[in-house]
Amino acid sequence: MVGGQAPPADRLREAAAAVRSRLAAYESPDFADAPGPDAALFLCAIDHSSGYEQRHLVDGEGPYSGSDLLWHLGCAAERRAPGTLSALALRDIGVGGVEDMFRIEDETISRAEERARLWCDLATGLIADYGGSTQRLLEASEGWLRGAGGLIERLARSEAYSDPLEKKSFLFAKIAARRDWIEVRDTENWEVCADNVLMRLTLRAGLVEPGDAEVVRAGTRAALKALAREAEVPPPVLDDLLWELGRSDPDLLGTAGNDLDPPPRPPGTWFY
Repeated sequence: MVGGQAPPADRLREAAAAVRSRLAAYESPDFADAPGPDAALFLCAIDHSSGYEQRHLVDGEGPYSGSDLLWHLGCAAERRAPGTLSALALRDIGVGGVEDMFRIEDETISRAEERARLWCDLATGLIADYGGSTQRLLEASEGWLRGAGGLIERLARSEAYSDPLEKKSFLFAKIAARRDWIEVRDTENWEVCADNVLMRLTLRAGLVEPGDAEVVRAGTRAALKALAREAEVPPPVLDDLLWELGRSDPDLLGTAGNDLDPPPRPPGTWFY
């Protein structure tokens, strides 16, 4: 999908059949491990390109890598010291604080300075607008994703959630809805979180044509919204299924597009 063109109908049907074949045995995560709204908000805010090269056990479980490792380390820190992932605690966090929180064995998270900046900015705004409470942020949205005052618009006021394709915003919204922290009223506005895993799936299935990173990301989101309709599955569930299974099976949706990989991240961007 490029320039607003719909995916080829035959490839869309093939992809939908692949999705339906996996749904019966698939159960979406309930995100029960997220300690609360504050922890989820701040972990989603820095959930990009973790930089870990190895897999690690966390509190005897795993091993985890990448984004999974980032989340498990953050949640473990919050469980050890409740309030660690809160606006008041993160408003003045520095590089060392980020590196220490996500250090395991001989590794720590990459680009700690960038993540510290995103956390400080998000925490400052949350304190100013919602008294430091993510629950108050959710309540202020009144269940709306879109529109003035909706959750996506409110999140976009912070740098961490300013990605024009709203990847992290919809990830946080999905977690909040799954945990019953918010009841979404405009469910027609759900979108998938178009990351590298999902871009690779749509490229290889021929649902999206190769191009620069932003074109492919936008095309992936639109193609997968069409796929959700074709497969008759809610976008958040499709998002879960494709991300979990597509990491190890890049041809999950088909192979008509050949062995394509996502284009490299544009220089200076942090939200991939």
